[in-house]
Amino acid sequence: MKTIVIGCDNAAVAMKVMLIKFLESKGITVENEGCNSADDNVNYPAIAKRVCENIIESGYKKRGILLCGTGIGMSITANKFKGIRAAVCHDNFSAERSILSNDANILCMGERVIGHELAKKITGEWITLEFKDGPSTPKVQEIIAIENENMK
Repeated sequence: MKTIVIGCDNAAVAMKVMLIKFLESKGITVENEGCNSADDNVNYPAIAKRVCENIIESGYKKRGILLCGTGIGMSITANKFKGIRAAVCHDNFSAERSILSNDANILCMGERVIGHELAKKITGEWITLEFKDGPSTPKVQEIIAIENENMK
């Protein structure tokens, strides 16, 4: 069984609540790292940090979903953590390629950009995919090498 660590800022609480219910209905274990209220003024970097640290502490066995107004700030922050590959995906093809081509471990989406039904569809596909050794492996290895050079 997979575990998804999820977090959002106050711009995406409704989408997070909806996705938690959706994931749990699929038998996925969900760990909520906040925020839990539209009145909570926690900044998205703090939430992204919690989610990334949780994934890292799991030995990268967990995946994450980060939500904010656009998904961009969450993605930028998450990609500052070694071993994290976060992708903003607002369509199914991008979500598919984030796993199959880039071995992403965090899906980022923006509640102000896409609706809840599309977010469910994207998430539903994303959780079923696994990176497989193949033509994209050298590219992912190159990303990891650059990361190792720059994140000492």
